[in-house]
Amino acid sequence: MAEKKEDRRFSLNQIYFYLTEGCNLRCRHCWIAPKYQSENNSYPSLSSELFRAIIKQAKPLGLSGVKLTGGEPLLHPQIHEILEEIRVHDLRLTVETNGVLCTEGLAQKMAACKNPFVAVSLDAADAETHEWVRGVSGSFEAAKEGLRNLVEADLRPQVIMTIMPGNKDQMEAVVHLAELLGCGSVKFNILQPIARGEKMHEEGQTLGIEELVEVGEWVENVLSSSTNLRLYYSHPLAFRPLSRMFGDKGDGCGVCGILGILGVLADGSYALCGIGETVPELILGHAAKDDLEDVWDRAPVLQELREGLPQRLEGICGQCLMQSRCLGNCIAENYYRSQSLWAPFWFCEETHKRGLFPGSRLALQRSRSGIASQ
Repeated sequence: MAEKKEDRRFSLNQIYFYLTEGCNLRCRHCWIAPKYQSENNSYPSLSSELFRAIIKQAKPLGLSGVKLTGGEPLLHPQIHEILEEIRVHDLRLTVETNGVLCTEGLAQKMAACKNPFVAVSLDAADAETHEWVRGVSGSFEAAKEGLRNLVEADLRPQVIMTIMPGNKDQMEAVVHLAELLGCGSVKFNILQPIARGEKMHEEGQTLGIEELVEVGEWVENVLSSSTNLRLYYSHPLAFRPLSRMFGDKGDGCGVCGILGILGVLADGSYALCGIGETVPELILGHAAKDDLEDVWDRAPVLQELREGLPQRLEGICGQCLMQSRCLGNCIAENYYRSQSLWAPFWFCEETHKRGLFPGSRLALQRSRSGIASQ
């Protein structure tokens, strides 16, 4: 007999569906590094039949929401059917898209789902810079039109901007553009050293760690006070003031939730998340041949994480007062860099080496001083 949902120690709260192997943009920093898909070529995507079968198996395990990402999820040939399936099952919807293909009809389909949240990538306030990042002419105006369609459908989309030397000076302008378009929030992503981003880091095409810390402090303490939009900066929790986590404009802790999620790749593989595209050992099974309950309950990687987090985290992450909430920030990325599930997050490791890690968030520092973290 299947285990009842309420008796499960770890519920499968959300599935991240990486729907497509292809993408209609060629972003220089992408951590998935999908193949470029144009009118003249296409790449595999998850079948709608397999999508339905996964949802059916996941509901008894506690599934309450899904995230659609890619590649580019709106490239999926049955995206309307997939959105309808999500609506019928009353699942919370999150979509990460470049916005280029977001028509009025698709925006309305998303809006019809439960608690829809849509994030659209916009890496500058002008076409030249955005398209330098995204690699395809015309993508800037198309993304803005996609955002307008979402707003017209009564959604408040989030703009996501990945910051790098070529666009850092436009952060404030992107906030103003998001205001004009009617968006609800802006998130500034730190460029991560995975796949294409790894090459950019190696070639010195990213912001240095000192500048990343300075920019984070500016976003948290200055830029956020200049707008009514919610602003987020993707540095780890240890660098965020408590007022920005739990205040009026906070988002709680806004962490990955790794113990309650599972990734599904475009070929139907179950994986820790999209990292399975580049790290085969983090693929946990396949939806066409493996029972989802068996994968969720018995996959060795998942069992190891459940037994080891957060106490087995190493380095600075093992010393941090936020470890029980942060959980290493991104286990998938940590593994990508070190082949260890317990390795420290690169940002925290680098800041600690340079004396930039907040001392008030260190367990040893706190025990010596007796001062609560700020």
